Amino acid sequence: MPRRPHLIPIAVTPGRRGRSRVALAVVVLGLTLTGCSPGPVEIAVPSPAPEVADACTALIQAMPAKVLDAKRRKAEPASPLTTAYGDPAIEVTCGVAPPAGMAQAQSQCFEVNGVGWYAQQVTNGYLFTTIGRKVYLELAVPSKYAPEANALTDVSDAVKAHNTLITPCT
Repeated sequence: MPRRPHLIPIAVTPGRRGRSRVALAVVVLGLTLTGCSPGPVEIAVPSPAPEVADACTALIQAMPAKVLDAKRRKAEPASPLTTAYGDPAIEVTCGVAPPAGMAQAQSQCFEVNGVGWYAQQVTNGYLFTTIGRKVYLELAVPSKYAPEANALTDVSDAVKAHNTLITPCT
């Protein structure tokens, strides 16, 4: 049976029109992916003493690439004291003031992987603050990530390594 010409494989080199279509597809794909990526998240930057800021810089740099499988993302304004993960954002701030109620916090302290935390339920999730460490680190975890306290397991190694223990949970 004779072969039909339109079924014979041929090598095709993209002409000008073919390259234009490929370029257009790349641009459309890039715009689509950019549209799906969340932009920087706005996080208020604290103004701690220089020695606290130095300790916080090392701690924030040591934070993991992911928290609760959410990837790290940019915070705005850019600061070595803050970072964020996922959408909605899990916000991490170092060098904050002790939260209201901290005087009673020692009795409300709970430990996750050797790190003491104080938990406050807020409108859209939980606000966790380290207890008994050199600097206060705060994690704001939206209710989308319930149980919110699971985020603490992902950051505990960095906290233990870069935030000196002063007083353990009792």
